[in-house]
Amino acid sequence: MRALRDLRVLVSVAGLCALAASSCTTNQPTPDTTAPAPVAAPAIPSRYRPEEIVGRWGYGAYHKDEDRARTEAAARGQCGQPVVINRGLGGGVMMYLADSAQLQELQLKGSQSGKNYIGPPGDAGGPQDREIVALDGHTMVLRWMDPEVAGRYGTGVYVRCAAEGVARGRPPAR
Repeated sequence: MRALRDLRVLVSVAGLCALAASSCTTNQPTPDTTAPAPVAAPAIPSRYRPEEIVGRWGYGAYHKDEDRARTEAAARGQCGQPVVINRGLGGGVMMYLADSAQLQELQLKGSQSGKNYIGPPGDAGGPQDREIVALDGHTMVLRWMDPEVAGRYGTGVYVRCAAEGVARGRPPAR
């Protein structure tokens, strides 16, 4: 009789241990591996903020400085099919790098020389960066740092487009 009672106690204890162990391993949250990693802040912040870059832009490019004014006028005409720059999840801006069909989050970076850049994480003025030559809220001029890329793509001119659905040059309806 005593052996039967001891066997029941052992089976009961084993069952409780199994139940306790199973409750520790079920309903555990799986780590979320889809969240993007935050983009590291540049060593020297840019004087420009992402909000100044985000928007709808007409785009054109030139190779000779004397073509800049003509290119700005042509870029204004591209607002029917604007380049859209959005804010990235890590605080940067979503743009394309040279020879890439994939949008990437790029940082705005400052430098010791006072120049400002847009590019992937890393030192300011790197080969994939673009120098912000001018940005006045209406026009943005970006120059590629890599001479080979600059030779192919030229200097980019972005002209801010009116908000979507708003006709340019028309007074608002009253």
